[in-house]
Amino acid sequence: MRIALVSDAWSPQVNGVVRTLTTTVELLRQGGHVVETVTPDGFPTLPCPSYPEIRLALGSGRGVRRRLEAFAPEAVHIATEGPLGWAARRWCVATGRPFTTSFHTRFPDYLAVRTRLPADLFWASFRRFHAQAERVFVATPTLEAELRARGLTRLHRWGRGVDLALFGPDGERLAEMAGLPGPIMLHVGRVAPEKNIEAFLALDLPGSKVVVGDGPALATLRRRYPEVLFLGALRGERLAAAYRSADVFVFPSLTDTFGLVMAEALASGVPVAAYPIAGPLDVVTPGAGVLDADLATAVRGALILDRSDVAAAGRQFDWSRCTRQFLDGLTTATPYAQAA
Repeated sequence: MRIALVSDAWSPQVNGVVRTLTTTVELLRQGGHVVETVTPDGFPTLPCPSYPEIRLALGSGRGVRRRLEAFAPEAVHIATEGPLGWAARRWCVATGRPFTTSFHTRFPDYLAVRTRLPADLFWASFRRFHAQAERVFVATPTLEAELRARGLTRLHRWGRGVDLALFGPDGERLAEMAGLPGPIMLHVGRVAPEKNIEAFLALDLPGSKVVVGDGPALATLRRRYPEVLFLGALRGERLAAAYRSADVFVFPSLTDTFGLVMAEALASGVPVAAYPIAGPLDVVTPGAGVLDADLATAVRGALILDRSDVAAAGRQFDWSRCTRQFLDGLTTATPYAQAA
């Protein structure tokens, strides 16, 4: 199949969305599919306000149209609601091409955190973006129920996977974390206000706190919490070693749609402590972590779990199954002709 995948999020960004998309494209190509990626690296860009590592494509309408017309895709999947995503949506609607989208990020909630305005003010635009898609791909049952309640009903489950060859309980530990007073509490992710990281850093618990990741709040949090070890962004074997070096993975976010880092932690045999909300409720099964409205209680409970049980739970996140789900969503879509 000739598949066009359009995304405003792409390498060198480091986040769960990019890992999901790049892994899916790699597996699709390995399976014999021809995939054209329409991403910011093919256009002039400017940094997104407050997200400088995210590059927004400029004047992308004609360029996206030329790319898609030249490629002549059998299926179009639009992964993000940015300039490239809107340009591809306009082309699909204008030419009567069916397309699918995916809902990766609660940007309305992110915008609410940053502007202090109600998230509902931003949902209208996002609902319009996805409303004409043949299907909207969602990662979890909880997110599916939320979007259905917001009027998006043509939904398709597309799960997430983990590189089980990389993330596992056996292997090297990270040298920078050796000798830290235990228990070692780890968080991995973008260091930004919407991630609610201070709920983790402010916990009054014995042991050591470690944060892996980069983002606009990093400098401020380093000054505010000098006792915390901030390692910046890690990749590959060093990231896997950081997971294995931790005793518990703490996920304080209240806005994530999935939280791929939780699945990576579980596959590494590290129990998860999180709030009982969308994302953790779908990722963390009984015995693999503890969800509690009191994050400190969740941490204490997670620390006593059996790491072998945790690793077994993490092995359920299989990329091959997820890629089959992605293809099923493309091949079973039917044209939807309502005007924009």
